[in-house]
Amino acid sequence: MIRELKTLLTVARLGTFVAAGNHIGLTQSAVSAQIRTLEKALGTRLFDRSGRSATLNAAGQRALPMAQEIIDIFERMAAPSQNDGYFGELVIGAIATVQTGLLPDALVRLNHAAPAIEAKVVPGVSQNLLNSVDAGEIDLAILIRPPFALPKDLHLEVLKREPFVLIAPTNVSGDDPLQLLRDNRFVRYDRHSFGGRQVSQFLRKHKIEVKPGLELDEVEALVRMVEAGLGVSLVPQAGLWLMREANIRVLELAELTFYRELVLIMRHTHRQLPLHRLFRECLDL
Repeated sequence: MIRELKTLLTVARLGTFVAAGNHIGLTQSAVSAQIRTLEKALGTRLFDRSGRSATLNAAGQRALPMAQEIIDIFERMAAPSQNDGYFGELVIGAIATVQTGLLPDALVRLNHAAPAIEAKVVPGVSQNLLNSVDAGEIDLAILIRPPFALPKDLHLEVLKREPFVLIAPTNVSGDDPLQLLRDNRFVRYDRHSFGGRQVSQFLRKHKIEVKPGLELDEVEALVRMVEAGLGVSLVPQAGLWLMREANIRVLELAELTFYRELVLIMRHTHRQLPLHRLFRECLDL
């Protein structure tokens, strides 16, 4: 029934079964079935269904804070006491540069501090990982800071700021980053990603019309495309390309520099759980 209670909270927050389903990865009919199961168990309807919207009725308004309380209590039951030690599974979402950057050392520290814990790393892009934390599908995630306000039940902590730089093939001359962006084909950081949106904002701010090239999301792949001579790019100083001899020119942006922030996201109700606190300590930033 915990799953149904979580779905109730999502429908109440988003206002429609369709929006709730899109958010938690279920069809509208599956969301409706979960709500019907919950209503049948409680013996009362919880929503006034009018058109496409789903509005809580009086019974639903009364049930909502109790549903949140039940979920919070259930989640606290999984927390070990001071004497129990740590056990079970910790599901960690991580973008690609985190998987090859700060995460391996953090997991080594976690293994030493809590050898009975099985860590599971879930890869993904920032938006999908954020949705997964919000839906309760993963315990926490390290991703790029979203360019919008988080749901009130999520907790965010900034871990690291990574400056963007311009990278260019070795045969491309010139030291003015803005002019290089105007004169060459552009290998674009996916404009739908959180980091890619920052790049788009930078280009708009400086009124730069780039020459179309290609678009992708992985930083290491962006670097490889520039190495191959496909154009110039704006990328964060993060990932494996910093640990090898990348055959590219790297130009700092000086006073034009902008940053992406790596953040740790979890539910507010989880931030004081011993295992979550331990993982934060293991990041050691």
